[in-house]
Amino acid sequence: MSILVYTESENGKLKKAAYEVASYAKGIADLMGTSVTAVTVNAENVEELGQYGVDKVLKVSNDKLSKFNADAYAEVITQAAKKEGSKVVIISQSANAKYMAPLLAVDLEAGYVSNAVKLPTVDEGFNVERTAFTNKAFSITSISTDVKVLGLSSNSYGLKENESSLTQEEFSPELTDENFGITVESVDKNKDKVSIADAEVVVSAGRGMKGPENWGMIEELAEVLNAATACSKPVSDMGWRPHGEHVGQTGKPVATNLYIAIGISGAIQHLAGISASKNKVVINTDPEAPFFKAADYGVVGDAFEVVPQLIEKLKEFKANNS
Repeated sequence: MSILVYTESENGKLKKAAYEVASYAKGIADLMGTSVTAVTVNAENVEELGQYGVDKVLKVSNDKLSKFNADAYAEVITQAAKKEGSKVVIISQSANAKYMAPLLAVDLEAGYVSNAVKLPTVDEGFNVERTAFTNKAFSITSISTDVKVLGLSSNSYGLKENESSLTQEEFSPELTDENFGITVESVDKNKDKVSIADAEVVVSAGRGMKGPENWGMIEELAEVLNAATACSKPVSDMGWRPHGEHVGQTGKPVATNLYIAIGISGAIQHLAGISASKNKVVINTDPEAPFFKAADYGVVGDAFEVVPQLIEKLKEFKANNS
């Protein structure tokens, strides 16, 4: 009756989120006195999962699953859970996982809790702490169903090494045409940039940049920090930046270790979408900008003066420590 964890991959490589959910699953396994089984889909090298407490990997290799399909992936995980007799299933909170989660819960007749941030308590019932009200509060949710599905909030638990003796097993779930009722024709991604979903650091900018022609220094700062670039809603609405970079309550939510906001006033919708980030740095000319109330660190100054100096100092630091 092992804990089952779905470890996401892309182009054959496991994502950072895969190691975090594996770490979280190991924490629950220790509480319940059991082991951890991971299921992977078309992942090439899975040995590193053993460093994060995974005891066994069910490797699924299927060309029809090369593009994410929520129904088919939910069926894969369902069959893996039933095979292993798993009563607790752990997934991430990526866009794909959120899409798949309700389907998985229905297939397993399971209670589902999203945005989990801590290990559950299992002594008196199964209780999970999660974020609520766009990360402004926490709630304790009790799951009473036999099978339980938990979605781990990004960057909430962290990577915790706990080496185990990993075994691997080929797993071929039975899939039918009904599982592929919706097909993905194509997926377009920026291949030369760090994605917002996987980034540890996000550099975001708003209307204070005055125009798309000034985005060069934002991209340069992001490159120095190995960060993803993002923007506020007005910027994407005006066509200065792609809509895929819009972060906030109505765009992509982010939960990074560091979020740098440049020339963004801090509308409530934007703050709601980035509030789960651990450290927030704001650069703005207006000392009364709402963002400063939510920031961990703030710089009152002109971005066109502050950012180039920041880039220069970061380059010097990297050169001296390389």
